[in-house]
Amino acid sequence: MMRQYELVERVQQYKPDANEALLNKAYVYAMQKHGQQKRASGDPYISHPLEVAAILTDMHLDESTIAVALLHDTIEDTTATRAEIDELFGEDIGRLVEGLTKIKKLDLVTKKAKQAENLRKLLLAISDDVRVLLVKLADRLHNMRTLDHMSADKRARISEETMEIYAPLAGRMGMQDMREELEELSFRHMNPEAYETVTKRLEELSKRNEGIVKKIEAELRDLLVASGLTSAYVKGRQKKPYSVFRKMQSKSLSFEQLSDVYGFRLIVEDIPSCYRALGIVHTRWRVVPGRFKDYISTPKQNDYRSLHTTIVGPSSQRIELQIRTKRMHEIAEFGIAAHTLYKDGATNADGDILSRESNAYSWLRHTIEALAEGDSPEEFLEHTKLELFQDQVFCFTPKGKLIALPRGATPIDFAYAVHTNIGDTTVGAKINGRIMPLVTRLANGDEVEIIRSGVQVPPAAWEEIVVTGKARAAIRRATRMAIRKQYAGLGHRILERTFNRAGKIFSREAMKPALHRLGQKDVEDAIAAVGRGEMSSLDVLRAVYPDHQDERVTVKPSGDDGWFNVRSAAGMIFKIPGKTKAGHEGGHSEIDTEADIGPIRGLSGNVDVKFAPTGAVPGDRIVGIMDQGNGITIYPIQSPSLQRFDDQPDRWIDVRWDLDEANKSRFMARIMVNGLNEPGTLAKVAQTVAGLDVNIRLLNTVRVAADFTEMMLEVEVWDLRQLNQLLAQMKELDCIATIRRLYE
Repeated sequence: MMRQYELVERVQQYKPDANEALLNKAYVYAMQKHGQQKRASGDPYISHPLEVAAILTDMHLDESTIAVALLHDTIEDTTATRAEIDELFGEDIGRLVEGLTKIKKLDLVTKKAKQAENLRKLLLAISDDVRVLLVKLADRLHNMRTLDHMSADKRARISEETMEIYAPLAGRMGMQDMREELEELSFRHMNPEAYETVTKRLEELSKRNEGIVKKIEAELRDLLVASGLTSAYVKGRQKKPYSVFRKMQSKSLSFEQLSDVYGFRLIVEDIPSCYRALGIVHTRWRVVPGRFKDYISTPKQNDYRSLHTTIVGPSSQRIELQIRTKRMHEIAEFGIAAHTLYKDGATNADGDILSRESNAYSWLRHTIEALAEGDSPEEFLEHTKLELFQDQVFCFTPKGKLIALPRGATPIDFAYAVHTNIGDTTVGAKINGRIMPLVTRLANGDEVEIIRSGVQVPPAAWEEIVVTGKARAAIRRATRMAIRKQYAGLGHRILERTFNRAGKIFSREAMKPALHRLGQKDVEDAIAAVGRGEMSSLDVLRAVYPDHQDERVTVKPSGDDGWFNVRSAAGMIFKIPGKTKAGHEGGHSEIDTEADIGPIRGLSGNVDVKFAPTGAVPGDRIVGIMDQGNGITIYPIQSPSLQRFDDQPDRWIDVRWDLDEANKSRFMARIMVNGLNEPGTLAKVAQTVAGLDVNIRLLNTVRVAADFTEMMLEVEVWDLRQLNQLLAQMKELDCIATIRRLYE
């Protein structure tokens, strides 16, 4: 376990004038607060913040950040408060410690939602001060190093979270060493069999090629020195197990097929020396085509800069080379942490301005602002993974502006990266001067020109094409708005009809005072909810006019002894067996039936009257089947399902239609259409349906043969005459092979 005096000595090695009193004070406070707490390993809890602080000293961070590392769990796991830390250590340290505190008492439905909210809070804290990220990553690294003491389930869950979020986040911030260690530790716990297999094969390879790394190092160094780069430093290594496993998986290779298991870094004095070293190496050894990348002229967004090439080098080994300056190497190793060393905007040997906020951090803040538009914790988590954790391609606008996108991005992603409004109105794209499909995957260096239209609405299908979180969020938002507009139009027509029947006038203004009773935010949401079928138009009518009385079921004697006619608000009459209560003549709603009498769709009563799934329409000869506990189901007499009740005559109820000319209700019927599988078939069917004032409620299509498609339609008609007219007209269409009505 790290000792306090050792921690202070480590800080003083790179910062001799460090505030030793602050470090000691933070250690004593954390020690007192954590008291007798133990870790799962049995070690004193204080060992954890000490080790986290030690990890940060490797990055040469200031004493304030080291103090935050010592205190980072105090608010969450002890009696410490933000106010107390502010008083003892200052508001700056207090704010950082609070930013690292997890959300503990959060009423969320899923673990994914909780994870998303924790990530959201962490990223927002990072956007205020990057030191939150550095401490959090160090905290996660030490937890991963000591994960063996956890249960198997916890190890798997924490490793998956680390692999999905924290390791890529470290990589995106340029902290490659930390990313690699987090990946290795996660890989070991997530897939122990694969980890053991790959590790064993690498050990065998290392024994077989013992000394080859040293030999290649020496040969490269001698070549550079002989060519005048006397201060060049060469360091080689064998690739890590997870890096090897990932390459095997992504490229479907066996271990034996891997050719570039070794990588070498060439560190030189300045940028001209980088290109000079590249020329020297390429002159001496054969280059592998397509494996050269120049991240010096076009740095990654995490500030990573280096030349990458692959050669068939000494001993005919295929080896990867990274050529960079010392400063570039610092940033490659420590990433965003390397920028915290510079506060004054000084200039380094590479001619770079050394500001406190790196490009990576600036980009992260911009990304967080864009991600904050997410509509749910789950969407935020998904967008974060998409936006933060992918390799990059660099494209240009026609005016030369550089746009960085995840690998696999399309012109649609490009358009949304420029501006949301440009993405929403995109109809086409030119890539390098040629019109190309919007599904084209962009490559490094592409110049992209977006073609727009003022009337375009982004199709929902684009969500499956794009890869950036910003584009997906914008497409979802635009799709929701378009669907809401569509449903709002339908809902408006439904409400107008319902209000007219009740003798009322529908208006948006009249709905506003009733929104709280409907549980809706605004009028358009309420109208769209009616259009989607999520809310009844009658509920809106009652909310706007609380004194309105619905038409209810009426019950009168039928003339046959022991039977009653039940008239619904829709105008239908059903015969129900029953008898009047004592003292009641003529029978109204107060009768005692052999089955309870109830409403049809929201009307008052006790019997639920419903139609068979395939429906019945006025003009059909119908029969009711009593279902104990489930009311009465109405079937057309042609329904095959009635055969099930042949031996149960006591359940059959004689019912009939009794609709007047003022009937305002449509009724559902189901038809099956077998049509030619060619363009225009569906359009002709839809035109025929619309021409007869028939409504399509549901449409399902199935490809049944190369030339034929089967369509099942649920249509809403006024009566049997209209339905038969529809069947006749559709049968005359040259694109229709067969058509029939379906009965359950």
